Amino acid sequence: MDPTYTEQAEAFRRKIRDFLSEQLPADWSGMGALSPGERTAFIARWRPVLAEHGLLAVAWPERYGGAGLSMLERTVLAEEFAKAGVPTGNDNDIFSIGMLGHTLIEWGTEEQQQHFLPRILDGTDVWCQGYSEPNSGSDLASLATRAELDGDEWLINGQKIWTSQGHNANWIFVLCRTDPTVRKQAGISFLLCPLDQPGVEVRPIVNASGHHDFNEVFFTDARTGRDNVVGGVNNGWAVSNTLLAYERGDDATITGIRHGDELRRLIAVARDRGRIDDPLIRQRLAWCYTKVQIMRYQGLRMVTDALNGYHQGPESSLNKLLWSEYHQRLTELAIELIGAEAMTPSGRDAASGVGLDDVGSPYSSAAWVTTFMGARPATIYSGSSEIQRNIVGERVLGLPREPRNDTGPWNETVRS
Repeated sequence: MDPTYTEQAEAFRRKIRDFLSEQLPADWSGMGALSPGERTAFIARWRPVLAEHGLLAVAWPERYGGAGLSMLERTVLAEEFAKAGVPTGNDNDIFSIGMLGHTLIEWGTEEQQQHFLPRILDGTDVWCQGYSEPNSGSDLASLATRAELDGDEWLINGQKIWTSQGHNANWIFVLCRTDPTVRKQAGISFLLCPLDQPGVEVRPIVNASGHHDFNEVFFTDARTGRDNVVGGVNNGWAVSNTLLAYERGDDATITGIRHGDELRRLIAVARDRGRIDDPLIRQRLAWCYTKVQIMRYQGLRMVTDALNGYHQGPESSLNKLLWSEYHQRLTELAIELIGAEAMTPSGRDAASGVGLDDVGSPYSSAAWVTTFMGARPATIYSGSSEIQRNIVGERVLGLPREPRNDTGPWNETVRS
């Protein structure tokens, strides 16, 4: 099987490769070769370059300041950026551009679009996501953060957790309960709230490897304008599901590319440690290779489906199960190959405390240990494996739904 892209897509690929060749240093090997300070400085320079060349907000329609690229063009761009090891924006743009921007284009009022979209593009407003709560993770609809109208403002009280990049944001899109007397999905609103105010406290969450990627956010009579509700009062569940669909983004094929790069680095570790001819190690590496290839073809299938007008639904849970459980086993193999050095790791740290290290990363036992630790929660965040299997069973395979006891009004469910 040798899937190919159209000639038009390949012409666009050549254009993107020429752009990268012109803009990147001749010795560029990827973000992984940069120190933390160099990485921050590079992203600060890189984002305006993308904006100047129409490569920021590439999926937005042109009338909103985007590039209006087709699905196939966006996929090609994401692939080439991933292979080169360069970002498509800064660390918050997945929320600002990829999630909220698309959601405002679909659900926002004309006034909201005219005000917020330009400020997202020029970096004035930097966004984070306020969804999960201490008691509402996989069961997001049970959330308890509440918002009440007080004249021309919403008054917000409650707590959000696992707020990625919240320490770098100045706005948050936050799901709040605005009617506790109806069933839990029906009484939620999607609000836009400034973080720079006395009623909001952002506290860091430092993970086991010492990285600060997440935060918890406390709202104590925090205020936002009455018009900063998207999609209508008590319609936040529908809006939030639209946003979660955009969270999957246009990078369906990137999972296979990035995991393939990581696997090649692990094979190099096995070779350097003299374990590449060990039949048991080879068997486990071969298992990893097959999973990466499945990721690749799953991504290509998603692109094909999208081009045919089909949008991914509950089937996306299969992808989440695949990469999260795979990454735990791969990083366990990495620690086994590194051996005793993993107890006293040294060298550069991984770029992030969650997920994969950057493309171009040199060998470092400290980076592999961080990646190992960051893979542990992968089967919990973004929907636990148990929830993903329920979704596949019920919504993909059509198996009977599990019994529920929380179908009544939210306030009665909470009391019970």
